Amino acid sequence: MTLPPSLAKVPAFGPNAVRQFFLTIQSNPPIEKRGFTVNKNDLIAVVAETSGLSKGDATKATDAVLDAITAALKKGDEIRIVGFGTFLVSARAATEGRNPRTGETIQIPASKQPKFKAGKALKDAVN
Repeated sequence: MTLPPSLAKVPAFGPNAVRQFFLTIQSNPPIEKRGFTVNKNDLIAVVAETSGLSKGDATKATDAVLDAITAALKKGDEIRIVGFGTFLVSARAATEGRNPRTGETIQIPASKQPKFKAGKALKDAVN
């Protein structure tokens, strides 16, 4: 995968870029909405503002990070971003449940669930 020209100019864009971005956001949050849900467009706007990228390149960068996390989780890998947190896949065993309407016993199949465990720096930033 080749980087867009505007990403190649950003000196921090490399193996530690995601970690550095999240540390920057933690220490100087540009999102002023407190207690509200931040959606993907808000996140892209923050990436563009803090990194100096255009919104188009920020969209590509954000999508690339999310796609990389998704692909790693599909393979069963764990993604650890020091200071931010860990993304992992948890296996949920098959269980027996009940239909609340009829009381009939049903089989709930085994599944894999994505999980996120916040790192110490993120916990400290929130508290």
